[in-house]
Amino acid sequence: MTPPSGSRRGTSTPDRLGIEFLSVFNLPPVEYVNLAADLGCRHVSIGLTSMPFCNPHGYPAWSLRDDPVLRREMAAAMRDRGVGISLGEGYSIRAHLDVRERAADLALMCELGVRRINAVALDPDRARSFDQFALLAEMAAACGVETTVEFGPGMTIGDLATALQLVRHVGRRDFRLLIDTMHLLRSGSGAADLAALDPDLIGYAQLCDAPRVSQHPSYLEEAMFERRVPGAGELPLRDIVAVLPRDIVVSLEVPQRALAEAGVGPHERLARCVDAARDLLAPQATISRSEQQARRGAVPQCP
Repeated sequence: MTPPSGSRRGTSTPDRLGIEFLSVFNLPPVEYVNLAADLGCRHVSIGLTSMPFCNPHGYPAWSLRDDPVLRREMAAAMRDRGVGISLGEGYSIRAHLDVRERAADLALMCELGVRRINAVALDPDRARSFDQFALLAEMAAACGVETTVEFGPGMTIGDLATALQLVRHVGRRDFRLLIDTMHLLRSGSGAADLAALDPDLIGYAQLCDAPRVSQHPSYLEEAMFERRVPGAGELPLRDIVAVLPRDIVVSLEVPQRALAEAGVGPHERLARCVDAARDLLAPQATISRSEQQARRGAVPQCP
């Protein structure tokens, strides 16, 4: 396995940092893997198809679902560059859709070596959503895959408190929270709330910056297309990162559509993000897990 090359900074946190699918706006999978490796990141997230609603660079459409050659090429690129898929994207709980219909997609994720999948809920029926999450987690676990739930404004699982209720309902240690720094703050929680949790409840983190108060008419528009480089906004990222478990992936979800439409390529956009993230993560690399838990004063809240 060839280690990532072309890192812009030191490698004190080489095994934690990732680049999220949303950040690269449909960059084809092999190029995406190479971009992550060139920036010294070992983790990517992936959906099975390109996203037609935002393609500022005009990349050709692609589908890992329908193209076995592309799946093999991506797998080969990951082996060659020392990159893995830390998160499978594209799972949502929706009204009139049963998660069992996604079994074939889950099998493809397993084929690609996905370690965990992430899901959001858009079905307004909360009780049904909870049961669908439980079923999805059971299906994923049968393939050796973990599941995370992402919460945030506008979703059925809209805040940390509701997400914790869901974790208790599912009742599996392989079903955990995904912490998106923008969603966390905008839904009314912060670092102190994370510090009060058993760290084992947190399975993944997505890192970006943003204003404390939205400057966009649509929260969804801002979240999907215009986030800020860590340190270029007003979120207390150092406080949040300081209480995250030090053994989870912290991945950059920083879509910047305006820059992309202005011709700024993914390497240039993401290089700034990687540098900023390394600065945030470097202090954590010297703290042991026991020291971190002591600083947090964590009270176990396992389901």
